[in-house]
Amino acid sequence: MDGRDLVRSVRVVGSRKAAQGLRTVRAAWRRKRIDAAGLPPRGAERARVPGPVQDAEPGPGGGVIRFSRSELRITVAVNGAVFWGWDGAGPEPSYALAGRCPEPDPRAVLEPDTDGGWRVVAERVKVSVSRHGAVEVCTPGGVLLRRDLPPRWWEPVGGGAARWVQRSEVAADARFFGLGGRASGPRLRDGTYRLWNTDPGRAFGPGDDPLYITMPVQLVVADAAAHLVFHDSSWDGTVTLREGEEGAGSGHDRTGRSELRMDGGPLRCWVMVGTPARVLHTWASLTGAPALPPAWALGHHHARWGFGSEQEVRRIVAGYQERGLPLDAVHLDIDHYDAHQVFTVDHERFPKLPTLAEELRRDGIRLVSIVDPAVEAEAGNAVHDSGTAVDAFVRDPSGRTVEGVVWPGEAVFPDFTDARVRAWWGGLYEERLALGFAGFWHDMNEPTSFSAFGESTLPRSARHALEGRGGDHREAHNVYALCMARAAYEGLRGLAPGERPFLYSRSGWAGMQRYGGSWSGDVATGWPGLRASLSLVLGLGLCGVPYSGPDVGGFDGSPSPELFLRWFQLGAYLPLFRTHASMRAGRREPWEFGAEVLEHARVALLERRRLLPYFMTLAQLARRTGAPYVRPVWWGAPEDRALRDCEDAFLLGDALLVAPVLDPGADRRAVQLPRGRWYDTVTEQAYEGPGQVLLDAPLSRIPVLARAGAVLPVRDEDGGTRLEVWAPARGRTGGGLFVPDAGDGWEEPEVERYVARWEGRRVVVAREDETGASEPSRPVRVRGAGMSGRAQ
Repeated sequence: MDGRDLVRSVRVVGSRKAAQGLRTVRAAWRRKRIDAAGLPPRGAERARVPGPVQDAEPGPGGGVIRFSRSELRITVAVNGAVFWGWDGAGPEPSYALAGRCPEPDPRAVLEPDTDGGWRVVAERVKVSVSRHGAVEVCTPGGVLLRRDLPPRWWEPVGGGAARWVQRSEVAADARFFGLGGRASGPRLRDGTYRLWNTDPGRAFGPGDDPLYITMPVQLVVADAAAHLVFHDSSWDGTVTLREGEEGAGSGHDRTGRSELRMDGGPLRCWVMVGTPARVLHTWASLTGAPALPPAWALGHHHARWGFGSEQEVRRIVAGYQERGLPLDAVHLDIDHYDAHQVFTVDHERFPKLPTLAEELRRDGIRLVSIVDPAVEAEAGNAVHDSGTAVDAFVRDPSGRTVEGVVWPGEAVFPDFTDARVRAWWGGLYEERLALGFAGFWHDMNEPTSFSAFGESTLPRSARHALEGRGGDHREAHNVYALCMARAAYEGLRGLAPGERPFLYSRSGWAGMQRYGGSWSGDVATGWPGLRASLSLVLGLGLCGVPYSGPDVGGFDGSPSPELFLRWFQLGAYLPLFRTHASMRAGRREPWEFGAEVLEHARVALLERRRLLPYFMTLAQLARRTGAPYVRPVWWGAPEDRALRDCEDAFLLGDALLVAPVLDPGADRRAVQLPRGRWYDTVTEQAYEGPGQVLLDAPLSRIPVLARAGAVLPVRDEDGGTRLEVWAPARGRTGGGLFVPDAGDGWEEPEVERYVARWEGRRVVVAREDETGASEPSRPVRVRGAGMSGRAQ
């Protein structure tokens, strides 16, 4: 018996409610016993490296290079992505890929290189493999972007999963981004980052890592080009990063370094090279187009753990309506369940839920339901009984159903890596739709199982189907939430085929954008939590997940009026704009913070509503191109090193630059501008970039600037759409896109393209298509020209 675990058990029982505390102690010891019996002992290991090259066999898009102790398969796809896999690893099966992998590029040929190595030259990239197995990725012009040293494996002598390590070098000026949702960033500093989806069990801040979404996806940005690298293994691992020391003196290592260590899984990798926009377009073509939310999901959402009753929901909604504040959705947390059991309703507190949902929908407000994966382990529970009938729940190596502890108490967990189980689970959402729910948020899906000590998740030896291959939780853990989202998304597509599913998850993995988005989880209330909120959204966007947002105000505690307002102002420009808090936290309704905060929050809400056509356009463009709504300020100029180091502002699409206030007491703030002219959207004063400017940031607003020449679709006073045009600099042209989305359904609307230019003393706006230029059919307002302008 482990004495430290015994001490933790005693402390937990003494510090919690007795019943739940005892359950978590029993669960922890149970998990420990299961893994002691079910996990193979590591034992002696044999180290291995590829060895010297022996020969090569060309094939479509590349070929196979054989070394004395391993082989490397390398392929360049038609979309420009490069795949390589060691020890016979191919690109499939993979939870990250959307369907089958892309076809090989017939123009890419494996050919001998210097010093006994081999190379593949393609249109966008050149890949060289040394005679000992180092892989170099270069631009077509020959500039080295990445060098992966020969990998090393440690294989158990008695068989089992091999651990491996891949060390890489990048340019000295390179900066690292990505790795999923990280609270510190978005630029990832020197340090070690774990790849294991984790519920921290408390409100988190910038120093906490890992969190709910980890991905072995890095976006590396350097002067020469950006590249995205994805190591397609879902096992536990770590990434250790060290930025380069450009200009260091003699004897210093000038390169940046990355070291990936994985506890198992195939050693296979994808690399995409180009501009950030091209890289993420390629990533989306590989892992799937982002799901398109319905228009209402781009409005304002209000949530709370602890609404408690229909009366409380009506009171909150009435508060918004009486004050003329826009509200588009209300989210119900676990307290609307019957004894915390998923797919149930507490009929005492919510006796007429369908009526409530219908009344809210008539006012343009949707109800959104939380859904947890854990099912109460009790016969007579309808979900438990139907799941047992189809053998849906995860079992341990001895064949017993794995039990953990979550909100309903003792619980079992569906195996979402089994297609049969996904079909069963997806059908359960019919009950939610019948109640009037229009959207869903997945919580506790890392998956979390409360534990007095050790990991708060399932036993690592728990068995999973893994699409018929079979395996254990070491491989399934990180893709559990991804597969749960797939089950819900596919189920909702079948149950309501005419509607876009609205779904977002606390946890996920590479490719999760196919099914929806994410939110921050339990971010701590405080100024560091506010800063972490922006980091998470930017980081996830650079991993291909464009729709996300934080708990505005933080999950715990009571924000000051100033902190709440600054968080609210930031949230108004993020894809998911949702207030939310714990039942133990202070209120989050804007009117609870005084008259001044209420009026400033009203301005932010009305501006969000005005920008809805622009947000919908960004959502449509994200689906078509993979570009996130929220982008780093270096998005269009990654070679600008000052912009690469800017983490406290962001671009919303191509047209707007948003500079949130992230520090207390600030009424001015410095803003790093990309190249070109930028207009303050309130004062219309123009500023020239690149460079830094100091802007006013009174409590009433945060600085938002518009790019000169931008054409933004905005909501008119009558609910229609007009074009807001920011005058281009003299002698230059501008433009913008508008996708007139109907708000729901699957019809793909045509993209409207607009061009703005000066003609004499007027700014003229024209719509352009394949037939030529024509007058816009929508009202136009020109701003920033120092005069009123009209479309001609």
